[in-house]
Amino acid sequence: MSASDTPDIRRHMERLAAEGVDVVRVVYPDLIGTDRARDVLLDHLPSACGHGLAFCRAVYHTTPQGNVVPVAGGLDAGLPDVHVRPDLSTLTVLPWEPGVATCLGEVTDPATSAPAPESPRDLLRAVLARCSEQGLRPVVGPELEYFLLEPAPGTPTGWRRSPEITGAVYTAGLRSDPDNHLLRVLRLLRDLRIGVTSGNHEFDGGQYEINLTHSDALDAADRAFRFKAAVKELARKEGSMATFMAKPFGDAGGSGFHLHLSCDDAEGRNAFDDPAGAHGLSATARHAIAGILAHAPALAALANPTVNSYKRFGPDTLAPWLIDWGLDNRSAMIRIPPERGAGARLELRLGDASANPYLLIAGTIAAALLGVRAGEEPPAPLEGYGYDTARSALLPQTLSAALDALEADTDLTDLLGKDFTTSFLTYKRDELERFGRHVTDWEFTEYAYHL
Repeated sequence: MSASDTPDIRRHMERLAAEGVDVVRVVYPDLIGTDRARDVLLDHLPSACGHGLAFCRAVYHTTPQGNVVPVAGGLDAGLPDVHVRPDLSTLTVLPWEPGVATCLGEVTDPATSAPAPESPRDLLRAVLARCSEQGLRPVVGPELEYFLLEPAPGTPTGWRRSPEITGAVYTAGLRSDPDNHLLRVLRLLRDLRIGVTSGNHEFDGGQYEINLTHSDALDAADRAFRFKAAVKELARKEGSMATFMAKPFGDAGGSGFHLHLSCDDAEGRNAFDDPAGAHGLSATARHAIAGILAHAPALAALANPTVNSYKRFGPDTLAPWLIDWGLDNRSAMIRIPPERGAGARLELRLGDASANPYLLIAGTIAAALLGVRAGEEPPAPLEGYGYDTARSALLPQTLSAALDALEADTDLTDLLGKDFTTSFLTYKRDELERFGRHVTDWEFTEYAYHL
């Protein structure tokens, strides 16, 4: 959006003013998928669109604890700016904050006017452009889980599950949600217009899943990003905390981020469907499956991006920790749901809820595209209950191993881009180094008294 687009900007401003809006919150994702933002008074929206909002580029290199990681282009370059311009096509009114609308921001390097190297949204755009060259348009349906926590003074973390009810998997209503958290959130997210469809209590106490409809990959990533930010914001508004951490409790399961992926061809037909193909799947679908399987070790770094992520893996967790695929088999890393025709798709169950939606979707599509280009067939699908290392290869079991796999997978990193890959690896290896120096509660309990 440039300053020359003033008539269009004015139309948006008049509409917002008529709805009682006097502030626009311009939001964009950082490297780990956290929302960064600035509130702009409505009268100053033309300036924000024309000149952009200046942010320090090192916001992409800032840890959750506020430290700046020495990624190239940040500290070493004197902490230069990036510019963020409102994407007015994404404007929507915040249902829970009177007088405030929100939109996504487009992040550029002011020196080059090109997208910022670490911009997750632009990374996904670049991967989608390569898919377009292949005549494919990816369609994605995100599924996310999270835990709702309430304050618990005196406990080690200061938080506990809300509520701590067991055995209430796939339920709704007061039985599993006595405070009606889910209904309130569902209705507000509906009004935010991000395509939520349904929700239920999940496997563990205080764990919920809310489903989003499928759409073009960039739109799906935008909606998943806004979904996570909104759920966390709504919990804070009520004095609670919603966390998309992979595994916040040792005595409970983890939270997943599953992706349903299909591709439309140039005529708008589902390119994954073929009644005459093996398992009712087209060659394109089978090649995509083979590509994701081949690049799964590297993809784990984007799908399972924290130290905590790998504590979600293990036998009887229903989280995939082997590289396999199966037909309507939830114990496989890639599940092929039973629908065919327009509903033909694959479900990647690898990701956990802490993943940045843009990076998880970009990495998955890039791996699938590499498979389509290679034209290889996947192995025979898994039959029966999985988790058998005699039948399937093991995924990386630590973040360190996953980062090494990502760095070694030059075919995948070439698609993702050198600048992004370098920044991501530097940022995440700093996380590992800091964790390695941290003394945990477990260590103190295990050793302090007896040693």
